[in-house]
Amino acid sequence: MTAEQDELGPLVRPYALTGGRTRPSVDLAIEALVATTYSGTLAQGRLPRERAAIIELCTDTRSVAEVAAHLKIPLGVARVLVADMADDLLVRVYEPQSLDEASHVALLERVLSGLRRL
Repeated sequence: MTAEQDELGPLVRPYALTGGRTRPSVDLAIEALVATTYSGTLAQGRLPRERAAIIELCTDTRSVAEVAAHLKIPLGVARVLVADMADDLLVRVYEPQSLDEASHVALLERVLSGLRRL
């Protein structure tokens, strides 16, 4: 393996992580917060690498966008993985409250600013 491949990590196509699915079982907002459950912590050692990484990352509550950024995976892939994990009770997802348009734009700007700092 070359140094460049080491930096890039394994060359796995994103759709392979989701079984070819492009849409989550539930519609997750990018700013939805994800927290590891007790069941998730117990299952971590038996999970595929990406899911185990989400469990570890979300011991501190993170947004779906942060999960994607930290794991360097496309946002759509992160949404599918997190939704599947929520269905399996490995993580808990906290959807944002309905916001008026001005609040929604301000929230998205804060998320974007946070992603840029990563």
